[in-house]
Amino acid sequence: METLRNAIFVPHGAPTFALDPGAAGAAMSQLASQLPTPRAIIVVSPHWDTAVPTVSTATQLETIYDFYGFPEALYKIKYPATGCPEGAQEVVAALQKRFDNVATDPTRGLDHGAWTPLRQMFPDADIPIIAVSIQSHAGTAHALAMGEALEELTHKGFLVIGSGNITHNLGDYRMAAMQGGQTPAYVQSFADWVESELTNHHIQRMMDYRQHSREGVRSHPTEDHLLPLFVAMGAAGKDANAKAFYRGISSYVIAMDGYTFT
Repeated sequence: METLRNAIFVPHGAPTFALDPGAAGAAMSQLASQLPTPRAIIVVSPHWDTAVPTVSTATQLETIYDFYGFPEALYKIKYPATGCPEGAQEVVAALQKRFDNVATDPTRGLDHGAWTPLRQMFPDADIPIIAVSIQSHAGTAHALAMGEALEELTHKGFLVIGSGNITHNLGDYRMAAMQGGQTPAYVQSFADWVESELTNHHIQRMMDYRQHSREGVRSHPTEDHLLPLFVAMGAAGKDANAKAFYRGISSYVIAMDGYTFT
C-alpha cells in the first residue's frame, strides 16, 4: 500500500455540510483514520483571503460563523481548536523562503471553510491548528508556490489541508434552487476534467484550467474556492500522484471531490 503524503484537499461544501455531512463526511472521517497523527495541522481556507500570505498565531482559535441566514443549529456549533504559536513561526519561516511579504495575525480563528472539515475529520479538536490565508488576486501559480514552500513542513509532522470545492458558483446555486434543484451538466463535466488532469499529472494544464476547460470559468467565477487545491498539490511535492478519495455533488452545484497524494 502506498504511503499517503501529509497534504490533502478536502471539500467543505455549503455551511449546512456541518449539519448533514453525508457520504462525503463519512469518507473524510475514514481518511482521517488512515493518516498518522500530525504534530499540527496547517489549514488553508478560501474564506480567509488577504493581500499577502498570513499565518494565524492565536493560542485559541475562535469558531467563526462567516455565513448568514442558515439554521440556528449551525451557530451553536463550537470547534474548540487550540493554536500552535511555535509551529506558526515555522510556517512563517517556510513561507518567507519563497515570499518577501508574510504577515501574522494573533487573533484569527477558524472560518467555516476550515472548521467544518476539521470537525468532521478530527472531532475531538485535539490537534493544534495553524490557519493560513489565500490570496485570490494572485492566481494558481501563487497558490502552488505557497504549497511548495510548505512542503518541507510535511516532512516534520505537519499535515497540510487545503479546503475548498471543485466547483463553486453561487449564482448557479440560487438558480438551481429556484428551478427545482437540477444539477447543471457542467458540474460533473468539470469535476471529471479535474480528476483526469490531476491523475495524469497535467499540472500546468490544471494551473491554466480557465483556458483548457470549457467549464472552468463557470465552475469558478472567482478562483478562491479552487486555490486551496493548488496549495495541497504544491505541499504534496512535484512527484506526487493524486487520487480522489471521494467524488460526489452536493447542493445542486458543488462538486465535493476530495484528493489525497502518494
